[in-house]
Amino acid sequence: MTSPWGGDRPFTAVVTGAGSGIGLALAAQLRERGAELVLADVDRAAVLGAAERLGATAVVADVADPEAVEQLAEQASGARFVCLNAGIVGPSVGAPWEVPAAEWDRVFAVNVAGVVNGLRAFVPRLLGAAEPAHVLVTASLAGMTVFPGGGAYGPSKHAVAAVVAHAAMALEGTPVGIGMICPALVATGMSPVGADPADVAREALRAVDDGVFAVVPPEWRAAVVDQLATVAAGGRPTPPAPAG
Repeated sequence: MTSPWGGDRPFTAVVTGAGSGIGLALAAQLRERGAELVLADVDRAAVLGAAERLGATAVVADVADPEAVEQLAEQASGARFVCLNAGIVGPSVGAPWEVPAAEWDRVFAVNVAGVVNGLRAFVPRLLGAAEPAHVLVTASLAGMTVFPGGGAYGPSKHAVAAVVAHAAMALEGTPVGIGMICPALVATGMSPVGADPADVAREALRAVDDGVFAVVPPEWRAAVVDQLATVAAGGRPTPPAPAG
């Protein structure tokens, strides 16, 4: 797929969860590529601050609200690059039965429904424009392999990965591409340690340039495959570990 920022023509990019972390890093690097930015976040102060620094349009929106995302798409009607990045972890990180029902609902509402709401709002517009465009979804390594604990977060990201794969099949043969990044720990509001969000964003945009569908940390790829192969063969899953 041709990158939406190919050539000298300016393009509009939308980033959800843009107030901090990976979203803010994506926004900054898209600005360097010449994008006119529309930034969305549920945190008013954070998104207004990010927009002021980057010369962007700020939209306060909860991606779990379909109407709010529809309004975001209307406001960014000329967008050709959409980063569906917003996500939360949730306070509970134990076994499934230790996570309160309301927390399951909220994590899935933001992480999964937020992506579906974004696809529903933006993809028909992108297809209607009949121009090169791309959707980049922030998934997680926790959506590619299963770790012990993690509460509702890991299951929600598995659902996100399935939604993105389904969308990729549906968009085959169109000028609209889709892909996902599946980082391990990133130093954001979700984790005090991990990779630099700027490095994650840089690799994500490079993957779009190169036509890569999913970005999985190299040291974790064998663990992802091994766990899936074990389960497919009827075995019980064991906690994954990085190579080396």
